[in-house]
Amino acid sequence: MGGSWAWRKSSASNPDGSACLEAAWTGEELLVRHSTRPHAAVVAFRRVAWCAFLDHVKDSAESPSVGRS
Repeated sequence: MGGSWAWRKSSASNPDGSACLEAAWTGEELLVRHSTRPHAAVVAFRRVAWCAFLDHVKDSAESPSVGRS
């Protein structure tokens, strides 16, 4: 996936650049890639899947026992 999308670096990325994620919105999907390897694999999320993921992360942060055995 190439494209001319506006990639934005995660605010949670490491300052040294070793663990950086970037995301771009295509209008239909959110694309996520590793910023130091922009031509490598890209993960695509539909809006509903991304929102569900964010809800799960938020719930996990509020309740540390969520998703753990």
